[in-house]
Amino acid sequence: MRLTFIHNESSSGSPNVALYTVMLLQLVTAGYAAVGNGMGGHIIPRAPSDLITLPIRTLHARSPADNTTFGASLTSLSLASNRQSYYTIITVGGLNFRVDLDTGSADLWLASSACETITCKNIPLYPLNHRSPSFVELNANETVFKASYADTTFASGFVARETIGLSNSNLTIANQVFGVVTDSNVSLTDQTTGIMGLGFPRLSSISTAANASSFFATLAARGVLEYPLFALSLTRNASGTLTFGAIDSSVVTNATNIGWNKVAQFPPFGAESNVSSYLQWAIPITGIAVNGTQFTPTSTYANIGLTRSLALFDIGSPGIYGPYQDVSRIFTMIDGARLVDASNGQWALPCDTTVPMSFTFGQRNYSISPTDYIIGPASGNPNLCLSWPLALPPSSDGIDWQFGSAFLRTVYSIFNFGINGKEPPLIGLYPLQNSTNITETQLASFLSANSATVTTTLPNFILSTPTFTTPPYTLNTSVSVSVGGIVSSGLANTTYSALFAQKTALTNVSALPTISPSPTVRTLVVTDSAGDVSTTVSIASMAAVTLGLPSSSAASIHITYSAN
Repeated sequence: MRLTFIHNESSSGSPNVALYTVMLLQLVTAGYAAVGNGMGGHIIPRAPSDLITLPIRTLHARSPADNTTFGASLTSLSLASNRQSYYTIITVGGLNFRVDLDTGSADLWLASSACETITCKNIPLYPLNHRSPSFVELNANETVFKASYADTTFASGFVARETIGLSNSNLTIANQVFGVVTDSNVSLTDQTTGIMGLGFPRLSSISTAANASSFFATLAARGVLEYPLFALSLTRNASGTLTFGAIDSSVVTNATNIGWNKVAQFPPFGAESNVSSYLQWAIPITGIAVNGTQFTPTSTYANIGLTRSLALFDIGSPGIYGPYQDVSRIFTMIDGARLVDASNGQWALPCDTTVPMSFTFGQRNYSISPTDYIIGPASGNPNLCLSWPLALPPSSDGIDWQFGSAFLRTVYSIFNFGINGKEPPLIGLYPLQNSTNITETQLASFLSANSATVTTTLPNFILSTPTFTTPPYTLNTSVSVSVGGIVSSGLANTTYSALFAQKTALTNVSALPTISPSPTVRTLVVTDSAGDVSTTVSIASMAAVTLGLPSSSAASIHITYSAN
C-alpha cells in the first residue's frame, strides 16, 4: 500500500477504491486479484466466534555449510479474504497478532484497545489495560503517530516501544518502536490488527518522531541477520512465505537465475537535506512487450531530466498499475481491448485472449500470461474480461509503475536492504514460470475453475483516453540522484560482508544464505519379513497460536479455525 508523503504534498493517482468495493467482494476465487490500490475497499470484518487457535508451521533456519541455526527466519503468509493483502503473525509483548505486509510504507502499527472506530471492531486489539511488562512509554504517550496512505485511508495514535518479533522465530527486538493506533479508517479483514511496513526508514513517520527505525531496518542495522534481506514467495492458492535474512531454498533452486536490479535513489523534499537517499523499493523499468512486440516506457518527468521510468514493488497492492501513456499502448496491441472506465483507468479485453505480456527490468524479461493479468469476466458481458494493468494519473514522486501481488505471484522477490558504505539496495527477481504460452482451451478451463464474474456495467460506446495535467515534481530537482548509489547511512550495519558491492550479480552465488521450511509431511516406508513394502504418510504436528489476549475482554477477540 503506497504511503502518502507527509510533506504537504502527496503522491497521487490511486484508483477510486470505494468504487470497486462490489468488485472486491466478487473476486473470491483463487485466480482473481482484487481491483483497487491499497488496502481500502471498506470491507467490514465478519463477526468472530469466541476463541481463536491457529496452527502455525514451525520452520528452522539451516546453514548450507554446517546445518546449524543462524540469523534467519521463514514464516507463513496468507492471502486476505478480500484478496487485497497478505498477512503474517508477529509477537508483541508476548501476544500474537496478524499484520498485513506492506513494502510501500515503513511503519509497524497495531490497532489498540483505545480505538473505537469501525476499523477496530471485532478484531484482536493491542490491550493497553494488559500492562505488558515490556511496554515502554515515549513522552507520556504524547509522541504522535500518523500514517496516511494513497487510497485516502489513515491510522493515527501515539508511539510506544515493545518487544516485537516474528512468530516462531528467534528474531526478536526489545524496545522496538511501533504505532499504537487509536483512530483509523483502514480496512482490516481476517482478524488482522495492523500493518507491518517493510520500506526504507525515510518513509517512516515514527523514525522522525522517535529517532528510531522500523522493525526490519532495526534487525539489519544491528547486524543480527545472516544477510540484510527479506524475500517473498506468493502462490495462487492464497498462501506464501516471508523470509528474513536468507532466501527460501525450496523455491530458489538455481540462484544464477535471479535477476538483480539496483534500487533508485530519490532527491530530498524541498529543504529536507542536500543529499539523495533511498525512499521506495523502486527500480527502473526498461521495456514492455505485448505478444513479443516491445516498446520503451515513457517517463512522466522526462522534460526535467528524469528519463527513467520507475516501478515500485508493493505487496500491499493487489494488481499492476501504470501511467496512461504506457497502459493505453499495451491495450492498443491487444485485439478487441477497450477502455471501459476512464476515471479509474480500467480496460477490458476478450476473455479468450491468449496474448502474453512482459516487463523488462535490467536485462531480463518477466512474462505474465492472461491467467495472471485477467481480473475476471464482466457480469454484463461475460465475453469481456477486466484486466490489469490499470492506468493512473501522473504521480508527483516520479514513480510511474506499481507492481503488486498480481505480478509478484509470478516471481520470487528478494529485497536486499544494502550495507552502509559497502553495498546499494537491490531487488532480485526469480521467475517462477517456465512458459507463458497458453491455449484457448487452457484459458477457458482457468476461467471455468475461477468462475466468479465482476459486477460491472460496461459502456456501450467507445471511451477516449483521458489526458491529465502533470503535477509539479514533489522532490528537489537541484539534488542529483543515481540508481544503485552507495550511501554511508540509513542501510544495514557495516559489519556485514558485502556480496554485491557495485555488481548486479553475485561473485559467489553459493555465499547467498538459504533457509528451508521444516517438512510438514512425513513418509514412512516399511518392509516386512515377507518383503512386502508399505508406505504411510502423516502430517507433522504444528504449534497452536492464539491471537491477542486470551480472555473475554473487549480488548481482544478470538476465533477458531484451521490454517491453510
